[in-house]
Order: sequence, then C-alpha cells, then structure tokens
Amino acid sequence: MQKVKIPVTLDPVKAAQKRSDYEGIIVLSTLSRLSESLLNNDGDVTVRIECGTDQQGLTVLQGTATCLVSVKCERCGEAMPLTLDCSFAYTPVNGDDDAALELIPERYDVIERDEHGEINLRQLIEDELILTLPLYPMHAPEDCSVNPDSMSFGDIGPEPEKPNPFAVLQELKKK
Repeated sequence: MQKVKIPVTLDPVKAAQKRSDYEGIIVLSTLSRLSESLLNNDGDVTVRIECGTDQQGLTVLQGTATCLVSVKCERCGEAMPLTLDCSFAYTPVNGDDDAALELIPERYDVIERDEHGEINLRQLIEDELILTLPLYPMHAPEDCSVNPDSMSFGDIGPEPEKPNPFAVLQELKKK
C-alpha cells in the first residue's frame, strides 16, 4: 500500500456526505505534544478514518490510529518499545449549540468545529494517542533489567516507645 498523508483539517459534513474514507499516515515528528513524551519521534502513525452519518442523521467520524514508539521505562530507565493503538468515534458540533449536545449518544465523543466548519484531524489523532500512553510505562517484570526482588525503598525500623499521654491522668486517679 502506498503511504498517503492524512489531511491536516477536514470538513466533516462534506466528508460524511461523500462517505469519504481516509487511510494513510501522519509523520510522528509532526505531533509535537506526543513527541515530548517519547525518546525519539522516528516513524509514522498509521491512520484510518471513515466519515458518514448514523441512524439519527448525525455526522460521524470513526477511525483507528496505530504507531510504534519508544518510551523510557520508569523502573529501569531504559528504552522500551510500545505500540499505541486507539480507536475513536466523534461527532462534530458547533460550539454554541448546547441543545444539540443533549441529543448526542454516549458512544460518540464531541469535537468542536472551527469558524470554517472544519476540524483539525492531526490534533484529534494526537490527542487520542496521548490518552493511550500509559502514565508510568514499565517493562514486564521479567523483561526489566531491575530485579523486582532487589527493589527496596528503605527499611522501616521499629517504632520508638512513646510515653502514654494519659499516664498523667492515671497518676491523678491514684491520688
């Protein structure tokens, strides 16, 4: 398959009327916010987007995004390959249409169109991939260079004896 770049912006209503399908790539280095969390930004994000309308007549963008990235293992500090794979379903709305928000089913996320009626596909896909990143990426315990048995976070010694604060009352009671 030929690698075709996904458009940066898209008019979702026109694309849904045409029942457009987009299958292609986004260069990983163009996703600056995602790149901040990665060790390197080499490679591509494989993207598939289907535009259409559902039974309610809502414009719907459904798709998937997949890429292989390298992140830092939080346990050992070494590079770790990680596959980010996400799927999404959006319906575009105008920012001032609160009544329409009530009618949208829960299975769709809402995305706001800009003043030209378009959405930023690159930003949408970057947001989805960022949400897919684990908070604390770590190798599986058997693959990590740090032995889980040798991990120690300090020894807690026995608690020192503290005098009983009610001992004074005990002495008063004896008098």
